[in-house]
Amino acid sequence: MSRRVVIVGSGGREHALALALTAQACEVTVTPGSAGIAAGGIAVVDTPSTQLDADLFIIGPEAPLVAGEADALRAQGKLVLGPGADGAQLEGSKAFMKDLLAEASIPTAGYWTVEDPEAAAAVLAGLTPPYVIKTDGLAAGKGVLVTDDLDEAIHDAADKLAGRSFGGAGSRIVIEEGLTGPECSLIALCDGHRAVAFSTAQDFKRALDGDHGPNTGGMGAYAPMPGITSEDVAELMATCVQPTLDALRARGIDYRGLLYAGLMLTPVGPKVIEFNVRFGDPETQVLLPLVESDLFDLFVSAAAGELSAAPTPSNLACVTVVLAAKGYPDNPIKGALITGLGIDGQLSDPIEGVTVIHAGTIRSEAQGPFIVNGGRVLCVTGRATTLREARDLAYQGVAQISFEGMQVRSDIAAKAAEGEQS
Repeated sequence: MSRRVVIVGSGGREHALALALTAQACEVTVTPGSAGIAAGGIAVVDTPSTQLDADLFIIGPEAPLVAGEADALRAQGKLVLGPGADGAQLEGSKAFMKDLLAEASIPTAGYWTVEDPEAAAAVLAGLTPPYVIKTDGLAAGKGVLVTDDLDEAIHDAADKLAGRSFGGAGSRIVIEEGLTGPECSLIALCDGHRAVAFSTAQDFKRALDGDHGPNTGGMGAYAPMPGITSEDVAELMATCVQPTLDALRARGIDYRGLLYAGLMLTPVGPKVIEFNVRFGDPETQVLLPLVESDLFDLFVSAAAGELSAAPTPSNLACVTVVLAAKGYPDNPIKGALITGLGIDGQLSDPIEGVTVIHAGTIRSEAQGPFIVNGGRVLCVTGRATTLREARDLAYQGVAQISFEGMQVRSDIAAKAAEGEQS
């Protein structure tokens, strides 16, 4: 069998997927891709996926999954990694997700689905902080407010419901009980019946150091999480992931693709914060470099409904640091010139173990400099034998890059790296 892969998307997750599969002798095409992806020699086209041919199609972002792109490809007889529109409701509607979790008795925060500002204010007034308000629909990972201020929570709920914050995505909201504890990203590969896990990862949602500032799509990540054993992962899969897959199947949904469980490790046990229906971004950047298995074979077996093995993790560690545009996440400003990159999109002065992933860049001409074209612009990833070394490498790479207004957190994986040494 040939190893032709089409990846749908244009961001950091898709660049990371393309690099990982290309490194394993796959012939990769990305649509619509980006200048940063193309710079490294990966084929980029603007042809719709339904007009392309390949042995495997991987749909990266959530929006085309919710819109049914996997269904359209499967109707053509294509092999697709990614759920159909029915399964993608897990991310497309938080109310759907919470109802499914309740139905399957999967531990999660208490919740209230609300469509009226007065009802929202009444629910919030009866809760204790922190208050958690989420858009029901897709909001690119940014439709969540977590606050200890009741007035701010009530105002945010009203703005979302009125469409002022996220348009139609906020016409219905989910208010959740606030949870405490470390977060954990657990991404599983599913074939409709069985789920197998990648390494655990932790991402950093807040824009500023110390987990301050607004929620973002993610400002960095690391893997694996120290202190979480293979037995812990098995328990998380048994209590949170497999029951979700079973509940979907009970509804007649054949879920083949990635199932990303965002978990809170609370004092009373793990609870599901959210499910995403694709690889996380920036978690993909730190998970795929740690897989020793053949990714193409893994993905094909899941897409075909015939998973027979779990990803084999390496003994290495990965840290990725996001470089974001001025004004991100609320109003990212595009157009700044990026310095420190060569014509191939990697560091002008390469560092062994460091890879630059392009999340939001363009070029004004084929061999010209890269320009900021998104909220999250670049992800600088370090891979080494320890988290501390991987973190040091990533920040060495960050130090080479600059653009006007560049935002970067200085504390990605800092606590985990310190704990590794203690």
